[in-house]
Amino acid sequence: MKSYYFDEGHELFRESLRAFLQKEVTPNIDQWEEDRRIPREVWKKMGKMGFLGLSYPEEFGGANLDFFYDVIFCEEIAKVFSGGFAITQAVVQYMSGPYILKHGSQRLKEKYLPGIISGEAISCIGISEPTAGSDVANVRTTAVLTGDHYVVNGSKTFITNAIYGDFVVCVVKTDPKAGPDGVSLLVVDLDKDGVSRTKLKKLGWHSSDTAELAFDNVQIPKENLIGEEGKGFYYLMGGLQVERLVGAIMGYSACEVAMEYTLQYMSERTAFGRPINKFQVLRHRMAQLSSEIESCKQFVLHCSRLNNDAKYAVKECSMAKLLATELSDKTMTQCLQSFGGYGYIEDFKIARMFRDSRIGTIGGGTSEIMREIIAKMVIDDVSYKQADNNSKNNTNSNGNIMSNLENLLQTIQAKAEKADSLNNTLKFNFGEEQLYIDGTGEKNQVSIEDKEADCQVDVGFDDFVALTKGELNPMSAVMGGKIKIKGDMSVAMKLQSLFS
Repeated sequence: MKSYYFDEGHELFRESLRAFLQKEVTPNIDQWEEDRRIPREVWKKMGKMGFLGLSYPEEFGGANLDFFYDVIFCEEIAKVFSGGFAITQAVVQYMSGPYILKHGSQRLKEKYLPGIISGEAISCIGISEPTAGSDVANVRTTAVLTGDHYVVNGSKTFITNAIYGDFVVCVVKTDPKAGPDGVSLLVVDLDKDGVSRTKLKKLGWHSSDTAELAFDNVQIPKENLIGEEGKGFYYLMGGLQVERLVGAIMGYSACEVAMEYTLQYMSERTAFGRPINKFQVLRHRMAQLSSEIESCKQFVLHCSRLNNDAKYAVKECSMAKLLATELSDKTMTQCLQSFGGYGYIEDFKIARMFRDSRIGTIGGGTSEIMREIIAKMVIDDVSYKQADNNSKNNTNSNGNIMSNLENLLQTIQAKAEKADSLNNTLKFNFGEEQLYIDGTGEKNQVSIEDKEADCQVDVGFDDFVALTKGELNPMSAVMGGKIKIKGDMSVAMKLQSLFS
């Protein structure tokens, strides 16, 4: 069947990449797992072949291709029976490099991007700390600007590529008292004085390196700041969607190759005089898994299309990551069961895949965090918007509401005029500021006067803005307690038409 997402160019790229992996990677995976290290030469070969930096700009050595080339890349590296191999470049290409690409200065881009595209440099992302994992806003590693340098102190843990890597995109607090608005991103070269690395022993991903990092008065040039001070949290919130999407792609791809490997074994293994793929209980187990994997794959590909079209799909990417990584755990467990005792033996690849899969529901945001993000969006009507350079400036402070309300007035007036006359008066109350709609004439008239009205709507200003943009449904907002109605309820019932 012709693919909806991949054209002939994509498939030619897949064939080329697959051939490279089968020749240069698959035969060596067992040794790299034993060595607990992947030689740099293989990354350089991949860079030389044009397999890295697929969607990066040509000026830095990239190919400027669409995201579905990256999808193929993630699919194929996930099928070499080594999560450690797959995660190494996934971290470089999709979890650390993009912050420099999207938010870094031209100097930072010219210094660091060519290396990760050529395969000569390995990068990592430093978020998790001993006391802060998913709670990014409360990291404790500090960076104090002193003259023309930041002085970095603190520690990071569970950092993939940190032992053999070259630099880390490090999440730091430049203003410890400012909460999310005090988080910044710095590029820290790992050979700097004061940086120490301690390799961690892991359950899986043996061929990749994972470490604790400690920073003791490490001096980093201030030009290594990515973007602006205090914007790091918002940069991360945008970048994590791609990280989670990549995790989902590699999740269903690992399921596919595990299924293929298991079905081959089932066709060769006999019991009671026949191949075990003839036993109904095993056949139906594989049929069920195959159905779930294909369904999950198609949803993740849909999410990939949203990403390719530059949609900020927080809910969809969170769902994709949750479903694909949970399914990967299930698939590896049930496939291993089909091997019987041999599944518990390291000579069989399913044992490694079982171990490697387990981290999927933890890294990049745990399943519990994914469920909470989804719950906020489907139950609490929370909307997440992609951060721009002004993201940290919110409209919650009373001093800013008036100026923002005046800026919105024209938009609100246009919506009100298009709606049928309310035949009543309506007031939105934001606390110290109000917005008044006089609907007693032929057209609804909007002002920022504070007058008595037939109906008063108490609402937070941010939620009101979401109403005007169609990001918050009026009825859902009322049911969820975000809007409180005082006075004539029949007027409140007209909110839907006012903001449609």
